[in-house]
Amino acid sequence: MTSSPRPVHPLETTTQRLRVRGLDTGPADQTERVVVFVHGNLSSSEFFRRQLEALPEGWRGVAPDLRGFGGTDPEPVDATRGVRDYSDDVLSLLDALGVARAHLLGWSLGGGVVAQAAIDRPGAVASLVLVNPVSPHGYGGTRADGSRLADDDPGAGAGLANPRLVELLAAGERSGDDPSSPRNVMNGLYFAHGFRSPDEEELLTSVLSSRTGTDHYPGDAAPAASWPGTGPGDHGVLNTLAPKHFDTSALARLGDGSDDGGRRPPVLWVRGEHDAIVSDAAALDLAVLGGAGVVPGWPGAEVYPVQPMVSQTRAVLDAYAASGGSYREVVLDAGHTPHVERPQEFAAALHEHLTTADAEQEEPRRG
Repeated sequence: MTSSPRPVHPLETTTQRLRVRGLDTGPADQTERVVVFVHGNLSSSEFFRRQLEALPEGWRGVAPDLRGFGGTDPEPVDATRGVRDYSDDVLSLLDALGVARAHLLGWSLGGGVVAQAAIDRPGAVASLVLVNPVSPHGYGGTRADGSRLADDDPGAGAGLANPRLVELLAAGERSGDDPSSPRNVMNGLYFAHGFRSPDEEELLTSVLSSRTGTDHYPGDAAPAASWPGTGPGDHGVLNTLAPKHFDTSALARLGDGSDDGGRRPPVLWVRGEHDAIVSDAAALDLAVLGGAGVVPGWPGAEVYPVQPMVSQTRAVLDAYAASGGSYREVVLDAGHTPHVERPQEFAAALHEHLTTADAEQEEPRRG
């Protein structure tokens, strides 16, 4: 990390889609060597502040708040487009900043967002950094090979949300008195080993900036014919990741016949090995909860198997490598937020990746 923190400034700009706020290291006219940090669900750009401060000189870090989080306009989320409301917002931000090509870093939900942006506009991507990303086959209701359990995606979408958490988010509850309070959910699910961030109050404020309701978190639920009886609706953040709406497995074919001369940007995959949210046996997976008796009526692994999320991501990245791309996997002793829990190790891996990817990008120009 740098010897002294880089100054971080507020980001505020209006794109063709909405008014975006977040964090920026500037300068405002820098359009090359730009890293865009895309946060996950129930968070905002604040989760990247320490990584923005640690960026090497000569690099610009831009961390937008996604719609419905932080200070960005709370435009509604159309989940039938998967995460494209978010990814189109990110691409529109690049256009507004005059950035033709950027390094895109996405954490959790943000990993799906940057993957979708790369699929839709490969020429805009210098490299990808996936941080504990959502599986390329969505969250909930798929087999190991990514195939869906049923057409109505039982166990995926907004029906998974804890209604008490939603209530306390809407109320802006800051205490830890309730087991489902935003503070306890953040400390218990985002972090591993009982980690408590020195920036806990700022991060909690970030979590509480999340808009709630049908158009945001969690969205609307729909009945499903089989266990657990609920599936995704068409609105809001959790439904964007339902397999019927979301599939970024085309990342494996990035560069095939693209508008960028077949270029395959390098990928860095960083994950916390103790992640409770995205793993091969995630604590929030309905099959895991059903097998533990927390959610009654689980029909068994033959009917409703655990989703191996990490293995699904690895399979897509292996296919990408087999087609001529490259990726590097870095596993840190952390939970869902390695950039918060292990900031120095994370920064070291990120900076090495950026330096290497930048050198690779410069080669064609020199040639």
